[in-house]
Amino acid sequence: MLIDCGEATQISLRKNKIKFQKINQIFISHLHGDHYLGLPGLVSTFNLFGRTKPLDIFGPSELKAIIELHFQVSGSVLNYKINFHPIETDSKKLIFENKILSVYSIPLKHRIKTFGFVFEEKQKPRHIKSEMIKFYSIPHYEIKSIRNGKDYVDEEGNIILNKKLTNPADPSYKFAYCSDTAYFPEILEWIKDADLLFHEATFMDKHTELAQKTLHSTTMQAADIAKQSNAKQLIIGHFSSRYIVSQELVDECKTIFNNTIEAYDGLRVIVNG
Repeated sequence: MLIDCGEATQISLRKNKIKFQKINQIFISHLHGDHYLGLPGLVSTFNLFGRTKPLDIFGPSELKAIIELHFQVSGSVLNYKINFHPIETDSKKLIFENKILSVYSIPLKHRIKTFGFVFEEKQKPRHIKSEMIKFYSIPHYEIKSIRNGKDYVDEEGNIILNKKLTNPADPSYKFAYCSDTAYFPEILEWIKDADLLFHEATFMDKHTELAQKTLHSTTMQAADIAKQSNAKQLIIGHFSSRYIVSQELVDECKTIFNNTIEAYDGLRVIVNG
């Protein structure tokens, strides 16, 4: 899954050895150029690479017309299908799910229509105690329902509680992505308890007035959102070019929310709660 697609996305994918064909869903937060101008080129490259499987694109409704116009004026024909999923919501809304996770869109506060995304892993199956399955002579076709939390009822009607047959499931994790946005406490209930939160921090606290004018956030505001939402870790990014040393933005965040790191090209984060 790819979130936003700036002009250098293809370069970053190659640099970080991410296979193009593994991308099946693309989520675009809003239609400012640094968040979507790389999309027409990436979609075209998929075609050059012989892609045949469908691609899901989620984003503001106007995005569909932009992509279609690109291929119309260039006379290009894709060998695969693009499924556009327009986002229109003023609350948290499910926009995609598979067997592993659910993806929600949330509204943000910016100069144009902008959305954030919340990725929530579904409940994982419990771990079977093989020795107990053998002890109670439980048939193999019952294993799936037991892993999903059900008790077992034998032929005599005796109930064997699930906790006797299984160990707890591995934890499920939650990632929230809040791109360009002003300070917007309304999102707190939607991103609550995220194991990992990305939140823009374009300005330092001394430039709060500028943040308000441009509808961006400061370091202190991003940290406050992380603290109030009970996030476990915060990543900040989208820094103004006026700051030569990004570490000073991270340090300012840490005065409120200590577990803060900087987003940089090639950063890999293991979400483990």
